[in-house]
Amino acid sequence: MKRLVVLGGGESGVGTALLGKAKGFGVFVSDKGKIKEKYKQVLIHNEIDWEEEMHTESKILNADIVMKSPGIPDKAPLVKQIREKGISVVSEIEFASKFTTATIVGITGSNGKTTTSTLTHHLLKQELEVGLAGNIGDSFAKQILEKDYANYVLEISSFQLDDIVDFKPHIAVITNITPDHLDRYDYKFENYIASKFRIAKNQTKDDYLIYDADDEVLTKWLFERPVQSTLLPFSLVKTIENGAYLDKENIIITIDNNKIIMPTSSLTLEGKHNIKNAMAASTVAHLLKIRKQTIRESLENFQGVEHRLEQVLKINKVQYINDSKATNVNATYYALESMDAPTVWIVGGVDKGNNYEELFSFVNEKVKAIICLGVDNAKLLNAFGNMVDVIVETQFMSEAVKIAYKLAESGDNVLLSPACASFDLFENYEDRGRQFKEAVRNL
Repeated sequence: MKRLVVLGGGESGVGTALLGKAKGFGVFVSDKGKIKEKYKQVLIHNEIDWEEEMHTESKILNADIVMKSPGIPDKAPLVKQIREKGISVVSEIEFASKFTTATIVGITGSNGKTTTSTLTHHLLKQELEVGLAGNIGDSFAKQILEKDYANYVLEISSFQLDDIVDFKPHIAVITNITPDHLDRYDYKFENYIASKFRIAKNQTKDDYLIYDADDEVLTKWLFERPVQSTLLPFSLVKTIENGAYLDKENIIITIDNNKIIMPTSSLTLEGKHNIKNAMAASTVAHLLKIRKQTIRESLENFQGVEHRLEQVLKINKVQYINDSKATNVNATYYALESMDAPTVWIVGGVDKGNNYEELFSFVNEKVKAIICLGVDNAKLLNAFGNMVDVIVETQFMSEAVKIAYKLAESGDNVLLSPACASFDLFENYEDRGRQFKEAVRNL
């Protein structure tokens, strides 16, 4: 019996353990931290061997295959030991994809991948059997086990792509690439770019790569390192023969001379970046033969993603906006770009080697006050201290929102768009966003 060791007892880990057991592997789950109660119950119920708050090397180094959670870096001594023994280390995406014949749409990028994945799933599910997994929702492995859909939309992070071997989506999407997570890539941007492009590494000319042709990082990389896939670019400024582009108020998508025209007025989501997300999602839908009418209607009724420019409440004519999912500078760039009123900006957290320069013009133009919400705010104070009249520090969400309430006047926005990871003060960005909404509702 082949031995599968799963490092990390979270959603992807437990899903992989269940699929592995069903496919005849001997399975062991090991987590250096605590395993959540709901996952523990699943492991116990399915009689899968597990441990928490430690890694027993003798039970791990005898594996035939190791699935590691995307949160565990390659630099971890245990991972190094596993690799030195020649044991193959894979991600959940790699392991699970071996057990399905589904058509896979894989979506990656520094920003917009959750919105694009959710929107793509929303467009496809009207006419196809389709699952949504990867970095989002229920585990891919578990879905394959319980209800193997004919199609999957997978939101895939660079960490998940780092551990693929044969994984190949029929349709790959790269929304954009901006510096993020550089702490995991030896602070080398090119390592991070290479990681994202792994999504296309096993593709052939019968597969498709949809990408942002306005993103210089992407176009330069593709020019220097061509891929096998059939390319379908999208653009807001160029005219595209095969792919999608913006012509005045219309999105025009052409694939093999088959053209569809979508009015941008039918998009519920605002902002230029969301036109791009809609282009990418609609191109996928067009490739998979979804009817034009369905695509149009679905774009009109799509509700967006929680914690992504989410309008929370209006109090005394002040709009409170939750953009907790903005965990890097580029995401916050989109948020500030879409502000159309003076803004009180709540920012900060764990800095991943951020360069705040690209935000300067928006801060000068739109931001009236800054509230720093992090354990260490020195970098923010240095970057923005001279740009706004008011800049304050706090370490509590409730306090940040109360200060914002005092500073904001009728017609202003209060925007939580942290540009940083959340782990210094919160469990994750969802926790941060929920605390923000809770604090706003308590005003």
